[in-house]
Amino acid sequence: MPNHATETPLHLVDTTMFWSPRGGGVRRYLLAKRAQLAHDGHWRHTLVAPGAQGDGMVDCGGVPLPFSGGYRLPLRRAAAARLIAAQRPDVIEAGDPYRLAWAAIDAARWCGVPAVLFCHSDISTLAGHTIARGRLLGAQRSQAWARRAEARVDRYLSRLCDRFDLVLAPSRAMQQRLQALGVLHAQVQPLGVDTRVFHPAARDERWRASLGLPADARLLLYAGRFAPEKNLQQLVEAVQRLGPRYHLLALGAGPRPPAGKQVHVLGFQPQAAQVARAMASVDAFVHAGDQETGGLAVLEAMACGTPVLVRDAGGLSEAVAGGCGFAVDSDRPHDWAEAIAELFMSNRASVRAALARARGHDWSLVMAALQRRYAHAIERRGQFR
Repeated sequence: MPNHATETPLHLVDTTMFWSPRGGGVRRYLLAKRAQLAHDGHWRHTLVAPGAQGDGMVDCGGVPLPFSGGYRLPLRRAAAARLIAAQRPDVIEAGDPYRLAWAAIDAARWCGVPAVLFCHSDISTLAGHTIARGRLLGAQRSQAWARRAEARVDRYLSRLCDRFDLVLAPSRAMQQRLQALGVLHAQVQPLGVDTRVFHPAARDERWRASLGLPADARLLLYAGRFAPEKNLQQLVEAVQRLGPRYHLLALGAGPRPPAGKQVHVLGFQPQAAQVARAMASVDAFVHAGDQETGGLAVLEAMACGTPVLVRDAGGLSEAVAGGCGFAVDSDRPHDWAEAIAELFMSNRASVRAALARARGHDWSLVMAALQRRYAHAIERRGQFR
């Protein structure tokens, strides 16, 4: 880390196509990073992303991606690489594995700086599940095509990762998946939470009453993108099975919003304090996604002292491991309904464990570790110049 009494702060350039004015986990990660780096003063930060606007942000353009909920896909690799290199970075982090990732590799080579890939999404599983769930070719053929798609994407991802100096995964599950593909330099870099904002004291009984629901209603909250891979329909059907006392609140935006008599779409909330208010004021947080690499929203709910129930898969099951929450190893609404009912009969031991874990993942701690990874990557790159 530089001594800033005498040295200029190092310059980090982040680039990603996962940037939307209506939210997403990558957006929250990047905004938290910007805020923490600005507070620490050790680094300058620039974001290069489609539609990015504001100080320290550069719009790299792109075409709208259908059914993505606002994401844009840059197509001109060389132009994007020149734009990234023009920022004169000391290290570049790519936040998606698509066209901008290759542009980041090019820019890093031109500038002689390390390139970092943060694997926010499990694109192999996403591809396979998308084909399998479509079943346009029949169940058996769809499964076969899904396996082929996963294998092909695995080969692509392995080839991409080999070109990065450092590959980061937000969970051990994602790290192990990468290492199984031969990406042996993949390291776990957990996500964090602002525990000053996401806190049990954010609970607001007046906000809860403003929803106009019965005082004895049991409120379940999902916060995130409304996308097919989040499996929101499983949650909708689960609350229907449980009866009218149960309600699902959906905080976010996306192409597939949930709908139902006991479903209340609250929309996207850009202010972290308002998200924390909702998380702290409900009875439980639920997430049925089966291909999450991390668990940012889950960690935020845990920091608010709210019991969490997630799908027993990937980064979500890892987030609640060790008694910090509950996990459902099923995609059947009946099993989710049973798990939700059991959650309300459990004691508060999981909440205490979850609070302790969340406080150990405060962004100040997480970002300090990430900065050390950047500094080490710069030092190693310098040894080979």
